[in-house]
Amino acid sequence: MARWPGRPGWPMADERSGGGGRADDRGPVQPIPRAAEPAEGTSERRGPDRRMRRTPLLSRFVLRGGRRRDARRDEEREGSYVDLYPRSVVLILVWVVLMNAADSYFTLVHLQRGGTELNPIADALLRKGMIPFVAVKSLLVALALLVLCLHKNFRVARAGLWVAGGAYSLLVLYHLFLFLV
Repeated sequence: MARWPGRPGWPMADERSGGGGRADDRGPVQPIPRAAEPAEGTSERRGPDRRMRRTPLLSRFVLRGGRRRDARRDEEREGSYVDLYPRSVVLILVWVVLMNAADSYFTLVHLQRGGTELNPIADALLRKGMIPFVAVKSLLVALALLVLCLHKNFRVARAGLWVAGGAYSLLVLYHLFLFLV
């Protein structure tokens, strides 16, 4: 089997296209005898080729960390998906979660002191009780943050993360201002 120089195991272009032979000045294309090769989808060194099956939703990389932090090429950076996330993304996610928890707590404190909820959806949840209010609010924010985190290499998602962090910060400052009034 003809191989690329310096890359053992990689077939040359004529083999990939199905030619499988060699042309020279002595006549027609002669077939090249092939040596015993590993089975389809296996490698000589590592066993089954991982690219032959789908990537599982939950794998060892979920718990121990993924393998890809950035896109391979700079021109692919915008709009790519990765396994690892930079510290800045993790910090903004944690910040939004903390500000969401503070907003829920301050909302409940203000309502116990005689305030009213102006958001009709939050008001409907509060009529069902404190636990449904906090649970649904936390779940919705967590789902939105998950989508933004997975799409962190998209300009709109990055803007969404920063807008969410800023909006929740202003909302918590507003709650603190209400305590002073």
